[in-house]
Amino acid sequence: MSNPIRRGLTQILKKEPNDIVILSSLRTPITRSNKGHLKDTYPEQLLSIVLRATLAANPNLDPARIQDVGVGVVLSELGGSKAGRMAMNHIGIPTTTSFYTVNRACSSGLSAITAVGQQIATGMIDVGIGGGMESMTRNYGSRAIPVDLWPELKESSVKDARDCIMPMGLTSENVAERYGVSRADQDAFAVMSHQRAAKAQKEGWFDKEIVPVETMYQEVDKKGEKVGDAKMITVTKDDGIRANASLEGMQKLKPAFKENGTSTAGNSSQISDATELGLTSSIIGKWAGTQVAGCKPDEMGIGPAIAIPKLLEYTGLKTEDVGLWEINEAFASQAIYCLRHLGLEKRLEEGRVNPKGGAIALGHPLGATGARMLAGLLPEMERQGLQTGVVSMCIGTGMGMAGLFVRE
Repeated sequence: MSNPIRRGLTQILKKEPNDIVILSSLRTPITRSNKGHLKDTYPEQLLSIVLRATLAANPNLDPARIQDVGVGVVLSELGGSKAGRMAMNHIGIPTTTSFYTVNRACSSGLSAITAVGQQIATGMIDVGIGGGMESMTRNYGSRAIPVDLWPELKESSVKDARDCIMPMGLTSENVAERYGVSRADQDAFAVMSHQRAAKAQKEGWFDKEIVPVETMYQEVDKKGEKVGDAKMITVTKDDGIRANASLEGMQKLKPAFKENGTSTAGNSSQISDATELGLTSSIIGKWAGTQVAGCKPDEMGIGPAIAIPKLLEYTGLKTEDVGLWEINEAFASQAIYCLRHLGLEKRLEEGRVNPKGGAIALGHPLGATGARMLAGLLPEMERQGLQTGVVSMCIGTGMGMAGLFVRE
């Protein structure tokens, strides 16, 4: 098989027999952790729902032809591998199909999709599924930072080693301070994210990518006490979007991570529950390359600012060749810095960056984020009539990742 890497826009857009094509891209709704309608749902339950929907969307695909399934997971017990394998078999994909999980923190979903693309490109498999899953409600508090850690690392003389377990909120404050991102700019960015997401939801722009989830739900009050009995509900929409978000309201919020800081609960990504996958049916796009790059752990948010130039160089594209950008909003501080550094501020104003809002409005379920972004990117490229799109995110411990996709 020839090398799939293409140099320049003409080659990227050209259809070739060895293209790594995407045939469907789906996700569950994203809901608030601990309070949202998916709080009582298991991550592997969500995975099974999207896998089942993927098969249903592709009735002519024999499940036995799916050779491997890769899923991005950060927090689930045992890396989610056993429960994920069980979910895959539970919905009718046979035991002859292999399964694995990937953990590259916030880019785990994109890493899994990339890995499946690379497997196909090298001839290892012909058909695969790549995606991500996470339940932040069930796992975030207990597994976000290692507890049983080699003591020498905790007291390492190398600052970058110690900083790998720095709370993410403090890395956001570092970016804001070092690169001059004001509280006012962060709040304005957060309001924009919610307003765009609210408009997208109202206009039905999310409908094509979302698979409804039927699940048990137990309502609780502000103290966590049960209200009534648990009941079966069907979740069809993201529930973290604040349609009434305002700059005045954002400005009232106190710093969440540091006294006199600028990062708040309002201008940071929400802790959310979700699962997403990309695969099969009719060709809607193709994977055209991925790159990853490292940076200092204590300013991990700048990751997209170094990964995206590396991706452009790798594929031979220029910034103006990319029609749509999905850049994860882990924090408003890092998102703003990355857009400034990359020269994408005008694109943001034009609705070519996060046109349906981002993680500040929708949420950031770690292992699923990359797949959620791709599930949103492809239908939005179709809606706007665009051919190329980039998904990028910062990664805890100091990295950035970026992937290029083409609509067909």
